[in-house]
Amino acid sequence: MEFLRPLGKHDQDYQYTRVRLAWYYRPSDVSDRSSSDSRLLLSGMFCEVVDINQIRARCHVVHRDKISDISAWRKKPDHFYYLRLFDPYMRKELEIIQATEVKNIPDEVRNVLTSRYEYVICEKEYLPDLTDNIRLCETCTKWCPTPDSVQCDKCKHYYHMACVQPPLTAKPSRGYGWSCANCSGQHEHDFEGGNTRQSTPSGKAPRPSAPVTRFRGRPRKDKNKPDDINQIRIKYFKMWPFRYFGQYTCAEETLDPDDLISPRAPIRVGPKFQMLTLPALFSEYPEDEERGGEDTVEIFGAVNMLTSTELEALKNGLTSDPKEASSVDWLTEVIRRYSEVALSAGAMSTVDMSGETRLEMWKDRPTRWFDTEWSREEVLAFEDAIGQIGARLRECREEVGTRSLPEVVRFYGHWKNGKLGEEHSAARRAGTVPEPAYRRFSAEAAAGRRLIVGLPDEESSVVTRPSKAPSCGACRTRETPQWWKAPKGLATSFLCDTCSRNWRKYADLNVRSVREESSSKAKIIEKREREGTPVLAPISSSKRSTKAPTSAASTPPPPSNVPTHKCLCCGKNGPVGSVLKCCKCGFSAHAGVIGAVVEKDGFDKWECDLCANEEALEASLSLNCALCPTFGDEKKTGPSPKTFHRACKPTEGAQWAHVVCAVFIPELLFSDCERLRLVEGASTIVHHRWLTMCAICHEKKGAVVKCSDCNREYHVSCAWEFGHRFGFEMQTVKSSRRDTTITTTFLGETAQMVPIISCKEHEHRRRIIHDMCKTNAEGDTALQVYCRAHKQASDQMHALLRKARRLDQLLNLREPGLTATTEMNNTTCTRCATQYTPAWHEEADGTYCHRCFFVRKAEGGTSSDGDIVMVQ
Repeated sequence: MEFLRPLGKHDQDYQYTRVRLAWYYRPSDVSDRSSSDSRLLLSGMFCEVVDINQIRARCHVVHRDKISDISAWRKKPDHFYYLRLFDPYMRKELEIIQATEVKNIPDEVRNVLTSRYEYVICEKEYLPDLTDNIRLCETCTKWCPTPDSVQCDKCKHYYHMACVQPPLTAKPSRGYGWSCANCSGQHEHDFEGGNTRQSTPSGKAPRPSAPVTRFRGRPRKDKNKPDDINQIRIKYFKMWPFRYFGQYTCAEETLDPDDLISPRAPIRVGPKFQMLTLPALFSEYPEDEERGGEDTVEIFGAVNMLTSTELEALKNGLTSDPKEASSVDWLTEVIRRYSEVALSAGAMSTVDMSGETRLEMWKDRPTRWFDTEWSREEVLAFEDAIGQIGARLRECREEVGTRSLPEVVRFYGHWKNGKLGEEHSAARRAGTVPEPAYRRFSAEAAAGRRLIVGLPDEESSVVTRPSKAPSCGACRTRETPQWWKAPKGLATSFLCDTCSRNWRKYADLNVRSVREESSSKAKIIEKREREGTPVLAPISSSKRSTKAPTSAASTPPPPSNVPTHKCLCCGKNGPVGSVLKCCKCGFSAHAGVIGAVVEKDGFDKWECDLCANEEALEASLSLNCALCPTFGDEKKTGPSPKTFHRACKPTEGAQWAHVVCAVFIPELLFSDCERLRLVEGASTIVHHRWLTMCAICHEKKGAVVKCSDCNREYHVSCAWEFGHRFGFEMQTVKSSRRDTTITTTFLGETAQMVPIISCKEHEHRRRIIHDMCKTNAEGDTALQVYCRAHKQASDQMHALLRKARRLDQLLNLREPGLTATTEMNNTTCTRCATQYTPAWHEEADGTYCHRCFFVRKAEGGTSSDGDIVMVQ
């Protein structure tokens, strides 16, 4: 809009260092409607003064009516156009038309309007009235403004409501019409004469001359208008090419050059909130009392008779807390109380700040002069609202819910100042930031010396070159002079220089489809079967696709701003929170299939169990699964973060087990099925599973399971790698077995939930097999529902007692004097009085637990009341 010199410097010796910029908005930034045209903008009547070194480039923005060939205009770089105006205060879009199209106004107003401005802003519903032919009153032949005129429903003529006899106090209600005196008399005459048919006026009703709305996306060919930006002439008045002339504008005020030109809302709130009184009512008040005096105005500051030294001394005498002395609320209240004492000619020493409330003149109850301390939950809700909505404090107040709007406004000021203080403190620790240096323009500078007008532009979105060459998230290139941060939702977090320029200018990315990691047929079949898509025919590379190839020059819509992660279990993308990604290794999966329970503010800090164990050291540092064999590099590094085998849980022996192995091996249970923690029962797995050779890897290490549809047996991890079908099937239970069978309800069906591992060669199209990540209406996955019903260990006994009973069943030994645990449920040790032990030992002098028995044996067979000593 204009170039400006340094602040406070207006002489000619200083160069321009600032610039005033006019704001334009993208439609997708201010509304939920996304526009496929990246060159379409919304104009605004808002400007901002910025430093001149913040300008990146120059762009050309004109109205659509100034462009003859819109297709050629879109192909030019840095060329944009607009059709409508967006007002950020009212959150409303307004129409923009040529000022010459406005006809329904007086001639003097129209001449001033067309001589100053190129365009006029108005509401969409007011556009036909504004562009119609000028409307004159049939009585006084003067202009009829729309709010003060009425139209006859018969002859279509206009009248001032004050010119009608008797005058009209209000317009007819919606759905009703009004007739002038001539038309009403003619109607009565026709009715008395028996002519009751609908009569038509002798003259045709004037048709509105509003311009026909042109299809906005269709280019208009007009060779008389050039498309050269240098030849397009636009009239400006006080740097703006348009002004508001809608239904809330008084036409005569347009003649004033200082009239407000920005859009506005209704200037009245209605008679409900306004008092219409007569002059006689004011006779009750004394004549000498004037409005605006000390009796009717509450004074907030009147301590100008004191010097700054006196005020500082008085303030220091009220508090010794430096934080309270620098508080804006506290200082405001101090000045107010000092002002009351100064106006009443009292002593300043009588001011006391111990009270937390004050009685204002216009309120009948005391109010607090400062806001209560915000809780941590309120601060977090406020910061979340600021991050999502921005500084629209009325909407932020609705997110907080427990604070009023004035409190939110005051807290926003304190919160923003605190953030700025933290940034300044960090800048001081890093080094002193030099201030912009404005040098005087001299002959040496004009001769070629470089003039420093400010700091270089620091692009916070520039990414330092990583050690390994990444790929662009849009065009997949690996070579670029500079890498930029990519928006969320792309394949990578990097953008090349070209794609970043297109994204910053046009909010447009030419996104290529991400290639699969492997193009082998087995991988493709595996992916399709995991997603539940049956493979009807072998995949042939020579077969043409039925879809048209995507053109490289096409412009897809911009990617969604909602961040997503890809689940390694089902291969589908999901929003953050539903799908968690480890902040260390990058493993990602649905939270419901790995037993992860994370708070809302901890999604970005979540770690998988294997990464969390590196610091906690609660389980073994050997990350191999105890239930299946390990091959290749996994023996040293553990499961790869790029596969679902990374989802492991600790066992009761401080080892690790894959989640799929723990779920699909029937003997295993979980101590906590919600978090899938502590796999129990590995010792109860039948010997047949450990001794059988796997049909896939041909190894005898690990426990195997049997295919649900044939006699093949294989490891669970091998079946997953080979692409076999995993899921759960709802099988109907016979009425005779319902009392002994556990039934589960999933997706509205109540039946027995059976885990299924089926070879990929079997037919699955006629069966309903629910994937592990499939969710019900409550958001629970099929794996969660199955584990709650069948994988939860008994909560009625201690975990050590459950382990002891499993070991007792495994050993099944009966030594002399040894009794099984299951036969003595209420036995108490004679020495330590415990009721839990793997085995009981009956002696002549009593019954002892397994540990006390060996302690007595080490002590020579005598019973002692001393401390129990562990004997190895």
